[in-house]
Amino acid sequence: MFVITADQVDSRNAPDIVEDTRRDLQTEFDDALALPVDRNAGDEVQALTADADAALGILLALDRADAWSIGVGCGSVREPLPDSVRAASGPAFFAARDAVGAAKKRPSRFALRAGADAHAQRASDLEALIDLLLALRARRSPAGWELYDIMKQGATQRDAARRLGISQPAVSSRARAAGIHSEAAAVPALVRLMHDLDQRAAEGDQA
Repeated sequence: MFVITADQVDSRNAPDIVEDTRRDLQTEFDDALALPVDRNAGDEVQALTADADAALGILLALDRADAWSIGVGCGSVREPLPDSVRAASGPAFFAARDAVGAAKKRPSRFALRAGADAHAQRASDLEALIDLLLALRARRSPAGWELYDIMKQGATQRDAARRLGISQPAVSSRARAAGIHSEAAAVPALVRLMHDLDQRAAEGDQA
């Protein structure tokens, strides 16, 4: 299981966005969630999923908002699951708590931890790879994000050119500058690595 715990940055001086974020994540990832996205510890949002693709998607959605320190923990959770994420527990939750604490001290404001200590190096390696994707996205311009959002809906570059009112070469140039194709290639690989780490961590928790 993946536990994503995100702490709002400078929440004392910024508007509270926890409830809006909780609602948005619930709407986008509803079918992949083990329990409804919950508010935790006042200014935190927390999600639980067994789906590595959803876990990475939640991380990227939170990171794009540029308002969160994000910790991802993977491994086992105590079963049966309770009715709410805030009432759940287990190694993956402990790992997520360690991760969000570490995230507050990292430039990317993201950290990944595994429930089983034996997989700490594997988690650190994967964390570094995800950092690269976050760095790529951090450099993306508003025009690049506009194209990204269009193509994420399944549009081709030809479709995007028509919708944006620009030439196909201009779309290709914008996509290249935004790293859209690089991200599209990296995400499935990262999802596979996250799934593998979670499986190994869960097995280690139960050993």
